[in-house]
Amino acid sequence: MKTLQFLLAIWKANLQSALEYRVSFLSQMIGMMVNNFIYFAIWIIFFDRFKDVRGWGVGDMYITFGILASAFGLVSILFGNAFMLSDVIAKGRLDYYLSLPKPVLLHAISSRMVASGVGDFFYGFLSYALSGYFSWDGLLRYVLALLLAATVFAAFLILTQSLAFWFGMMNNFSALALNAMLTFGIYPITLFDNYAKIILFTLIPAALMGAIPAEFIRAFTWQSLSQMLIGAIGFIGLAVFVFNRGLKRYESGSAIQVEV
Repeated sequence: MKTLQFLLAIWKANLQSALEYRVSFLSQMIGMMVNNFIYFAIWIIFFDRFKDVRGWGVGDMYITFGILASAFGLVSILFGNAFMLSDVIAKGRLDYYLSLPKPVLLHAISSRMVASGVGDFFYGFLSYALSGYFSWDGLLRYVLALLLAATVFAAFLILTQSLAFWFGMMNNFSALALNAMLTFGIYPITLFDNYAKIILFTLIPAALMGAIPAEFIRAFTWQSLSQMLIGAIGFIGLAVFVFNRGLKRYESGSAIQVEV
């Protein structure tokens, strides 16, 4: 309970900091929503021409893109520093978090909010509303799928960024891994063969952030729910384990720093 209160206090402070410049905050939010629409317009044009790709239509793509955007946005809002964790590690900036009596990983990744993520988060709900599959029970499934997809995404970021404990600066690799996750996450799972699906459930768990949650939102099945639950629990457990193992190797930055 104390940890939750601590997180709520950090999130409140992050939001207040972002709202200090409200025009900038609103412009980033609206700009990201417009950016997402422009990107998704390519899929609208594609499905206007081909209608169906192995059972997936434009409505399914609305849901897939929506859940991907919302999960990305939720992690950006609540755990924005997860995108910068390798930089924090490599530059010795974990010293600040180690000096405080709070969970190091949670404190480190939650200490920053990406304001544009608010646009991603709300755009996802709008995309679902426009999919043609909207229902109130479907909305509940959307929220559940969003939480599980965001957990997988946050865990993937922590895993890839934590490699900095062993290899130093990992900015290029982290960016490549992030782009792979988002790129493969938007594609219909039916496009891939069995070998590719194994990769999309393990090394790059994009299917657990896009296609599988989309199937669950469209129609409840125990199979899709179990896949998301196992994936979320497994990846977050692995991410925490890898981070903690890496933390034992951490070398102090030996610098006086102030984190704002």
